[in-house]
Amino acid sequence: MNIGSDRHKLKTTIRRERFEYSINGQDAQLYVLNNGNGLEATFSNYGQRLISLMVPDREGRYEDIVLGFDSLEGYLMGKESYFGALVGRYANRIADGQFTLHGQSYHLDINNGGNHLHGGNVGFSQVFWEGRQLAYNELEFRGTSPHMDQGYPGNLKVRVNYLLTENDELVITYHAATDRPTIVNMTHHSFFNLFGEGSGSVDGHLLQINADRYTPIDSNMIPTGELARVQGSPFDFRTAKPMGRDWHEKHQQLAYGQGYDHNFVLKGWNEVESAIVFAARVSEPKSGRVMEVLTTEPGMQFYSGNFLDGSVIGKSGKTYGYREAFCLETQHFPDSPNQDTFPYTVLEPGEVYQSTCIYRFMTDRETIRNTH
Repeated sequence: MNIGSDRHKLKTTIRRERFEYSINGQDAQLYVLNNGNGLEATFSNYGQRLISLMVPDREGRYEDIVLGFDSLEGYLMGKESYFGALVGRYANRIADGQFTLHGQSYHLDINNGGNHLHGGNVGFSQVFWEGRQLAYNELEFRGTSPHMDQGYPGNLKVRVNYLLTENDELVITYHAATDRPTIVNMTHHSFFNLFGEGSGSVDGHLLQINADRYTPIDSNMIPTGELARVQGSPFDFRTAKPMGRDWHEKHQQLAYGQGYDHNFVLKGWNEVESAIVFAARVSEPKSGRVMEVLTTEPGMQFYSGNFLDGSVIGKSGKTYGYREAFCLETQHFPDSPNQDTFPYTVLEPGEVYQSTCIYRFMTDRETIRNTH
């Protein structure tokens, strides 16, 4: 489905027939958004997947900058890492798949070693959602996660809106309500390569993160509870630096994560309630593409594509290799339900969960000059 006029000419190379058919009585659908400036985002109602995102370089050439597949089968086969998906009910890890809420213990799916990851074996990324295109640049998905789905209490009603603005922003707004106390922590899980998907390593991308602290992990990838200072460590991205500059430094945290797979504590998130704060900026010197991340969330996971191993063939027909993409996932902290000092993730009946993430795109014609 596409709503718009002739000026919103489609750039996607995605073949609609490969994404629109019935699977076990559920209709797979494709939605294309564009903002009139040239940005274009293509979504599937399966997992609310961002299938492609067409963004111009400094010369006006468009490339798809998110990893993924050219057919729905690629996502259904399971040989992927949440490419472009909505993640929930709880993004990131929960230790031992257990938490206690109001004196009652709950046991969640164990799907990542001995832990619970990204909502379980059949999380939000692996179900079909009811989609409705509101305008040529806006899309809404709705659905209900039933009581004890993957072990979570409460019937959780979810609504997520995607908007491509005239300011070249992809704005994602999450809403949820429950009929029983539960925990909620949703995020978006696109794998980005600003030079284009399938174009090689992201080690030369310049990354800045608005964080003085991060949450160290143990050998099971679970936060220790510490809020460690980034200063003097490979985790100091307060000033932009190449993503790959410190990948190979001998540091216990890099060994645990096999690279960067850590939550950063964003500055300013708690100064004004529900305020949108600057989280990160990424620039790719060769193309001049720049992406900024803003959010209402207290944290952001930076993942440097450590587990991409070349076994997946993407939309370009090329394999996705080691550290050829990155993720910036705005979120509450991992394992917050078991960490008393971390921001609260409990949603009570009568309350509304709301979170906003903004991916803002631009070009920087001075990028090459400033990095030589």
